[in-house]
Amino acid sequence: MRPHPELVEGRGRGAPAFAEAYEFKVGKRETPMTRDPRYDILFEPVPIGPVTARNRFYQVPHCDGMGYRRPKAEAASRAVKAEGGWAVICTQECEIHPSGDVTPAIEARLWDDKDIPALALMAEAVHTFGSLAAIELVHNGPSCANRYSREVPIGPSHQPAGAKWDPVQARAMDLADIRAYRQWHRAAARRAKTAGFDIVYVYAGHDLSLPMHFLQRRRNDRADDYGGSLENRARLLREVIEDTKEEVGETCAVAVRIAVDELMGDDGIASENEGRDVIEMLAELPDLWDVNVSDWDNDSLTSRFGPEGGQEPFTAFVKQVTSKPVVGVGRFTSPDTMVSQIKRGVLDMIGAARPSIADPFLPKKIEDGRLDDIRECIGCNICVSGDQVASPIRCTQNPTSGEEWRKGWHPEEIPAKGAGASVLVVGAGPAGLEAARALGQCGYEVHLAEAGEDLGGRVAREARLPGLAAWIRVRDYRVQQLDKMTNVQIYRDSRLTAEHVLEFGAKHVVIATGCTWRRDGVGRKNWQAVPGLDGAKVLTPDDILAGAVPEGPIVVYDDDHYYMGGVLAEKLRAEGRAVTVVTPAPSASAWTDNTLELGHIQKRLLEAGIVIAANKRLAALHGDRAELACVYTDAREEVPCASLVTVTARLPNDDLARSLNAMPEALKDAGIESVQAIGDALAPATIAAAVYAGHKYARLLGETPGDGVPFEREFPG
Repeated sequence: MRPHPELVEGRGRGAPAFAEAYEFKVGKRETPMTRDPRYDILFEPVPIGPVTARNRFYQVPHCDGMGYRRPKAEAASRAVKAEGGWAVICTQECEIHPSGDVTPAIEARLWDDKDIPALALMAEAVHTFGSLAAIELVHNGPSCANRYSREVPIGPSHQPAGAKWDPVQARAMDLADIRAYRQWHRAAARRAKTAGFDIVYVYAGHDLSLPMHFLQRRRNDRADDYGGSLENRARLLREVIEDTKEEVGETCAVAVRIAVDELMGDDGIASENEGRDVIEMLAELPDLWDVNVSDWDNDSLTSRFGPEGGQEPFTAFVKQVTSKPVVGVGRFTSPDTMVSQIKRGVLDMIGAARPSIADPFLPKKIEDGRLDDIRECIGCNICVSGDQVASPIRCTQNPTSGEEWRKGWHPEEIPAKGAGASVLVVGAGPAGLEAARALGQCGYEVHLAEAGEDLGGRVAREARLPGLAAWIRVRDYRVQQLDKMTNVQIYRDSRLTAEHVLEFGAKHVVIATGCTWRRDGVGRKNWQAVPGLDGAKVLTPDDILAGAVPEGPIVVYDDDHYYMGGVLAEKLRAEGRAVTVVTPAPSASAWTDNTLELGHIQKRLLEAGIVIAANKRLAALHGDRAELACVYTDAREEVPCASLVTVTARLPNDDLARSLNAMPEALKDAGIESVQAIGDALAPATIAAAVYAGHKYARLLGETPGDGVPFEREFPG
């Protein structure tokens, strides 16, 4: 899927003809259909106003960090899902006006006609594979600070604006502003139609859009026809739906995405009162209801905090009050759960964001009867983290996510190569498993050696921690695939030395032996070993995962800032020990703000009785007391500490790689052409990074590295 050297001219919409421009081949996989009849209902067509979806699989709007800045990558990413069988493919939020600018997030834009060609590229890409293209129009009102446009934010009332403590306020919209907003939305709907979209959204969800802000009592203190009663507060939503239908409704379906419950009780919209009332009030007005809960932290709840189908208690009522099709989400990966949702009258269409990222071919695999080939979403939200830091999407399960255009990676296909060449993969953690799987798919003779009995490495260990059971899917998917490959051999209980590797004589050797947590306190804040950390009372996550039982009171020193410190504290507290989390950051597990877990983690730790000592670094350990230092003033204090768990940094287990690379003559004599460390054995990072490293190794093995940038880039102009 690399870009064609010269893009062809657009066909009436100002965009390249996608199939030609990006070398997609329509219908290139001819897999015989062996679908289980139980799942036939999932493949029934669904009329949506003037258009029809070919089945019940619906990729709801989701961010991908590409948007208006990387339209070719955006188009390729969405097209892969259409190719994989999703009947409806949506954009992310699409800004309709400079006064609703969500910078630094990189979403879609339709500020004026100049934005049409980029979006038309995506619509055409989706149409290439027979799917419907949907666009989520939005004005973020007071939830954005207009950092790029520098326009004054607007909202239903005078109130602070922005989502990151921005020192700005939104001004209350007057009636002229409301009329202007309605015209902006109309104009964006016309442009969306011109760009080729089949479904146009009116967005009232996630505490991110003006129609929702007008619905909310806490944001709307107006005394005119747009404030006060629910009917008045819903007036703008009604008018925008009617405007959009009038503008494009003859040929485009009009969908409403709405949060029916904010999980805030009386302080917000709730499904048992105003959430239900709004749906009843407008029940037959749109062509489709896309329903969820708010805010985004709750809608995209990680598997650590919510199960598959967890939104059903809040959204199940919607089909009872409307005849229009209803789509909803729940991190659905099981076709049995999907069928249950349809048959029990909960949903008409199976909505998905994260499962469609983890496996763009999920519908096709169900259709072909290949359920064990599905890469099930693990609900880690590493995909969300890309959008949070304004970078292209990534996925733990699907290492090709975000690489469809810029590297030409397809989630289901790798060019065949390596016939007759053997590769020894040392280590069966996430990097080693993915390297072996992808190498096997390439056609290499693969030998995977694991020092222990269990496969999975850190994934197998960490999946035993509270709330992380779904993460074992990273291992299980890859082991299932490896078990099908006749060109892959797996050796358990095989701890290899350099001599063993030389004797084995594989042509290529990849070292995926993982990493080890440090116990000396060195991390992001302490650059040197912390005094007193050389005793038996100092443990690391490796020790806890291996079954070590620390004495209390316990101090967990979290200078890693991802999930590990918080989840270990939760585990130890559940075992009845007094636990204090010490962190140089403002909160425990601070980086999880990027995975939408930060608030959930703080609540769980505090409700469990865990003390959080924030903005403190570990300065020393003195017997049964830990000395802490304020990160700002260096003021000192001591806390009780019978056991210290250091969650700071990790060191790569790279001894084998270094030993082998130090003996080039011996490698040559053994017929070994390359030795390469990957994943955590090269540089410790996330599980997603380890899987990506394994996949990248297989893709690039045998290729001569170039001198330039190793991926395609998009340039303005």
